Amino acid sequence: MPIVFLSPSTQEFNPYIIGGDEEYYTNLIVDAMLPYLDASGITYVRNDREANAAAAIAKSNAGNYDLHLAIHSNAAPDQFAGQIQGPDVYYYPGSVNGRRGAEIFAANLRDIYPQPQLVDVRTSTRLGELSKTRAPSVFIELAYHDNVEDATWIRDNIGLIAQNLALSLTEYFNIPFVMP
Repeated sequence: MPIVFLSPSTQEFNPYIIGGDEEYYTNLIVDAMLPYLDASGITYVRNDREANAAAAIAKSNAGNYDLHLAIHSNAAPDQFAGQIQGPDVYYYPGSVNGRRGAEIFAANLRDIYPQPQLVDVRTSTRLGELSKTRAPSVFIELAYHDNVEDATWIRDNIGLIAQNLALSLTEYFNIPFVMP
C-alpha cells in the first residue's frame, strides 16, 4: 500500500485577496482529499498545521514515504501583484520520480484549471520541500492567491481540486482511483 506525506501550507501570513489565507485553503483541500485516499487505499501522514516547513521536512524524513506532496498557493512579486495566474508544479532537478509526479499532477490540473495553457511544470533547488526531503517530492502552487480570478477558483473548487489531486496520486502509484 503506498504512503504519502501530505504537506499543505502552514503559511497563514499569506492572505488571499478574497479573504482567508494560504494555510486555510490548502488545509481545506487536504481535508477533502482524505476520503478519496482512504477509498483508493493510499495511506497518508500529514504535517502539523501549527508547525513550519522545516518541521514538515523533518517529519517527512523521519518516515518512509513513497512521495512527499506539498500543496501551496502563490503570490506574484509586488510589481506584478494580481496580474499573474496559473498553477506551477515543481520537482527537484534530476529526480525521475519527482518529475514523473509533477507531470501527472500538471496534466490533471490542466483538465480542471480554466486556462490549461497556464499550468506549468518547473524545477527548483530553492524549495526546501523539494531539496531537503528524502522521498521523491512534488510541490504544487495551485494558483495565485493575490489574483482575484485564481483565488476565487481555488475557493469555489475545493472539492474538485481535492478529487483531482487524489486522482493524480492514484495515477502516480499506478492504482485504481476509487470514489468514496
